[in-house]
Amino acid sequence: MKRIASVDIFRALTMLLMLFVNDFAGMTGLPHWLHHARFDEDMLGFSDLVFPAFLFCVGLSIPLAVANRYRKGDTQVQIFGHLLARTIALLVMGIFAMNFRGVEGGLSRPVFTLISLAGFFLVWNDYPRRTDGGKPVWTRILQLLGIALLAGLVLYKDLHGMPFRHGWWGILGLIGWAYLPCALAFLFLKGDFQKLTGFWVLTLLLCVLNAVPAIPKDYSVRALILGFWPGGWAHPAICATGMMASLLLVRLEGRPGKLTLLYGSLALALFLLGVLSHRFWIISKNQATPAWAFFCLAVFLVVFALLHLIADVKGLTAWARPVAPAGTATLTCYLIPSIWYAVQQLLGLEWPATLTDGLPGLLKALAFAFVIIGLTRVFELLRLKIKI
Repeated sequence: MKRIASVDIFRALTMLLMLFVNDFAGMTGLPHWLHHARFDEDMLGFSDLVFPAFLFCVGLSIPLAVANRYRKGDTQVQIFGHLLARTIALLVMGIFAMNFRGVEGGLSRPVFTLISLAGFFLVWNDYPRRTDGGKPVWTRILQLLGIALLAGLVLYKDLHGMPFRHGWWGILGLIGWAYLPCALAFLFLKGDFQKLTGFWVLTLLLCVLNAVPAIPKDYSVRALILGFWPGGWAHPAICATGMMASLLLVRLEGRPGKLTLLYGSLALALFLLGVLSHRFWIISKNQATPAWAFFCLAVFLVVFALLHLIADVKGLTAWARPVAPAGTATLTCYLIPSIWYAVQQLLGLEWPATLTDGLPGLLKALAFAFVIIGLTRVFELLRLKIKI
């Protein structure tokens, strides 16, 4: 199966927006709707769309990635091991991001961050392979050094009375927890469309049930089924919807009119579910409410349908080339700002005050996003690319 341009472009645009909104920290004079909503605020801020868009992207990629591994000759057991390894990688990086703060009298936050990121690249870099597909011995040595480095950082903080905690798992950790049930469902249901449709509906149902206050928190049904999954069930539901969108794309290949109509119908249905659920829950990313999930999904399906028509049907992809590295080296692109901010702190550099307020601040944030994407391309040329 040829690479689907709309999936890469959707991922790249999502990464561009994440870089853009993450640079809002400390800015003043920005419209309220651009920010994240407060924990108890009933609002879908522009920034609140970015994280769920990543979850949707992850779901889009699952059927394509698993099918690609089957084509390469991997067995179901091998793919299962890969899915678990990918989940563990996301959880580890997420937990480290939660523990980037430094140690008083020891490693400062920027130094600890840079060492951690060096460990990430040592362990999960996309190293060159031999002609037979295997990895050279020296790459295994570097991976072991990376593991030792990360383990040493955990021990270091523990010895300084600051044990690692998973907290809310971090962005990457939450993505990992959402990815795992969806990827396993696709693998063990063998890509069966009808069965996976049932799984998708189940995730939507669990998303709603998890928010129903009528089920007391001390009841076993909530402890074992609902509240057990980190981040709640809204995240897997968003990921599963992306997976269904991808399955529909493959299933209706060559019939763009029917596919667009189906995407539009699903978007409308989810929007109406959002309107209905809004009568019972606020729109809140932090609380992962059903209303937030449904409204986000309605937006994503419309956007993805448009990208599919533009990129896959019409073949118009040149406009997306400036952001292409963010779609093919997404994890690398996500981590580079942490390197930037750490170096900036070590050097004591700050942005001029005029670039932290209003329109100049927004333009700086947008320029910063494109600079990071450019650096991602430089990293790729230097054979530095996180791949899990």
